[in-house]
Amino acid sequence: MDKVNVGVIGCGNICGIYFKNLKRFPFLEVAACADLDVERAKAKAAEFGIPKACTTEELLKDPKIQVVVNLTVPLAHGEIALAAVKKGKSVYNEKPLCVRRAEAKKLADKAEKKGVRIGCAPDTFLGAGLQTCRKLLDDGVIGTPVAATAFMMGGGPEGWHPNPAFFYQVGGGPMFDMGPYYLTALVSLLGPVEAVTGMTRISFPERTVGSGPFKGQRIQVEIPTHIVGVLKFASGPIGNLITSFDVKGGANLPRIEIYGSEGTLCVPDPNTFGGPVKVKRIDEKEYREVKLEHGYEENSRGVGVADLVLGIQNERPHRASGELAFHVLDIMHTIHDAAAAGRHLALKSTCGKPRALPAGLQFGQLD
Repeated sequence: MDKVNVGVIGCGNICGIYFKNLKRFPFLEVAACADLDVERAKAKAAEFGIPKACTTEELLKDPKIQVVVNLTVPLAHGEIALAAVKKGKSVYNEKPLCVRRAEAKKLADKAEKKGVRIGCAPDTFLGAGLQTCRKLLDDGVIGTPVAATAFMMGGGPEGWHPNPAFFYQVGGGPMFDMGPYYLTALVSLLGPVEAVTGMTRISFPERTVGSGPFKGQRIQVEIPTHIVGVLKFASGPIGNLITSFDVKGGANLPRIEIYGSEGTLCVPDPNTFGGPVKVKRIDEKEYREVKLEHGYEENSRGVGVADLVLGIQNERPHRASGELAFHVLDIMHTIHDAAAAGRHLALKSTCGKPRALPAGLQFGQLD
């Protein structure tokens, strides 16, 4: 199988794990990287053995680059991805797919016309933990799912992130930053959402950067930082989701639980690839931890890119798809819309559940 040339745009905090992992897939070649700060791109190229560091424009013009991995800030996701698609390149965005639904729809339409693919993080649902949960649900271990809960409770990233202002601008906030992990996990396990309602608030209208070069700088908060959503899944279950940057003292809550007619499934942190996975059936007195028999238990960011490439080569759908990412984006926006309107709102989008991965894969293998 010929190697596919991948170009990475955006050499910030998250790029290192992508560079490390993409180089482990034998059918991928990280051929170039780009950044607004070309010197930063050059430093990453030297660190990870990437043959070319350049501007974004140069990377997009390079005819050898077949797939673009877009690791820019959320506000740039749509613009960069659309530029790549216009050049006839498939693109894989970091989450969220875009900031606004209209630009995501424009991106999808252009990709269809150009005959290229759109993929999007998170790909954590392809990890051993969530794939184990998928198999337990598919095997009926907890019976018919009837409800779910999900909690992302934190105090905000300004205490540790070197430049956290974008978390509090349009396209940021706990829902758009962390919600994609939780919603992608839930949709991959339970299927699409058909209706939502919600409430939101800005608890602290100003934040102060706690570390790094911008320490002491004040950030004006533009978006809700505590969001509560209720989700009606098309398959029947009702779920509730809370995402918050306003929980200063920490919380003692599960990440995700799914409640079935025959038991309960405790789902691991959807921002990770591993476990633990725990289950308790109605005939059991205690929760038991389930052995992870699927691959990708370690931090495997980039596996979604590899699956997209194999999808192209093998002419099959890829799992971390633009369709899935658009549905998740639509859910997040519709929760905010429902909060503003004070009523339930139906989703206009839908998607299929991504195909499960088989057990026993080694890193570099996909099916």
